[in-house]
Amino acid sequence: MEAIGQFIPLILIFAIMYFLLIRPQQKKVKEHASMVEALRRGDQIVTQGGLIGKVSKVKEDNEVEVELAEGVKVRVVKSTIAQVLNKTEPAK
Repeated sequence: MEAIGQFIPLILIFAIMYFLLIRPQQKKVKEHASMVEALRRGDQIVTQGGLIGKVSKVKEDNEVEVELAEGVKVRVVKSTIAQVLNKTEPAK
């Protein structure tokens, strides 16, 4: 009986860690994945490196082509996109 009482604080610490650290991080990862999957041509994005550009082409192999300035296009891995600034309307 006494041994179980010694594990209760450890179990409580793990529960607190789960709800304060692990669960919010998993939610953030899911939100980022859905944001990246919803990317479409014309969206204005910010990369993790701080570059701001417009998506000119969405490729199948986990990358997008981003136009940083007129005539300057770079390939960017989708997972390195930090946020979408302006969403374009879906084509009808």
